[in-house]
Amino acid sequence: MAASLTFFPVSNGDMTLVRLDNGQIILIDCNIRGAADDDDDDTPDVATALRERLTRDGKGRPYVDAFLLSHPDQDHITGLRNHFHLGPPDEWSKDDDKIFIREMWSSPIVFRRAGPNHTLCEDAKAWATEARRRVARFREDGLDTAEGDRILIMGEDVDGKTDDILGIVVKLDDTFSACNRADGGVFEARLLGPLAAEGEEDEEELEKNDSSVILRFSLKGGGISDRCRFLTGGDAGVAIWKRLWERHGEDNADWLTYDALQTPHHCSWRSLSFDRWSELGEKVKVDPDARNALSQTRKGAIIIASSKPIKKDDDNPPHERAKREYIDILGDDDERFTCTDEYWADENQPLEFEIKASGITRKLAKAAALAAPALGIGATAAHARQHG
Repeated sequence: MAASLTFFPVSNGDMTLVRLDNGQIILIDCNIRGAADDDDDDTPDVATALRERLTRDGKGRPYVDAFLLSHPDQDHITGLRNHFHLGPPDEWSKDDDKIFIREMWSSPIVFRRAGPNHTLCEDAKAWATEARRRVARFREDGLDTAEGDRILIMGEDVDGKTDDILGIVVKLDDTFSACNRADGGVFEARLLGPLAAEGEEDEEELEKNDSSVILRFSLKGGGISDRCRFLTGGDAGVAIWKRLWERHGEDNADWLTYDALQTPHHCSWRSLSFDRWSELGEKVKVDPDARNALSQTRKGAIIIASSKPIKKDDDNPPHERAKREYIDILGDDDERFTCTDEYWADENQPLEFEIKASGITRKLAKAAALAAPALGIGATAAHARQHG
């Protein structure tokens, strides 16, 4: 199967599947709400849609090669305990048939996220417990840990807490290219965040959305390297994007270039501006540094908002003013901006892009795909949007 990006319709939440050119699977966040598991509810059944895209290993386990949690907010981790196996690999149950996580990717901040200003949900607590178990296994067995016991830590922890496990730590600004310990030359990812706190006030902010892992992937497609650059940053806010531009804009702006951007915090206005819409309305101003960080497009770039439908109201996220800014970044080409829930309402399927030697191609909706052979090549071109 071709390399691809799949964005599941989970309203204001994130759930993204990256299929590498060698067939490996990376899941970024999950938001499988209880209603999605209810056959009598019309909430998209993203759990089934996910499992349809997975394969099983020699022991019959459906699996992802890596699962990245950008940060432990409920809308990024809901459904973990119900749908994913946690605990030692040999305790996986055929009867439960949960998804097996070969390797976890986690920020060290998840271990100290809970506090008086932030209460972890039960799924986030379960993630932290499993992450600690896997770190303990590494301390015992080093790189000999087996699939299901493996973990990568995204960034060094404070006060030298990760100094004894640097073999599984990706340092800020560094790149890595191995998924589940296999370096197949099919991707490179650069760790751009979370950033270290600057003072007590910043530390409090980093305990919230701005602790998000930010990765810029360079993905191989059709056997050719760097066919798609994908920038994803969880719920990182304007202060983080501003700092990223201040850090890299002059010498390393290329680190922020993308063919596909997942809008931070579900197309939130607060990822682009320090001004409050509720106070200033259309008088708000976009922070120029944050905008620069989020506007390093390559030719034909696309932007995806993982959010509920975007309306012109005071709701945030998503925010219609933020959508306008992203479309402006795309040169006013609104065809290259897509909201996941709006796409689901039109097409009744997750938003999916294939990564080929020629670049990024949006996969046809099921109905269009069935009609295309009868309608000929022109019909296919009319339904598919090619970028790159």
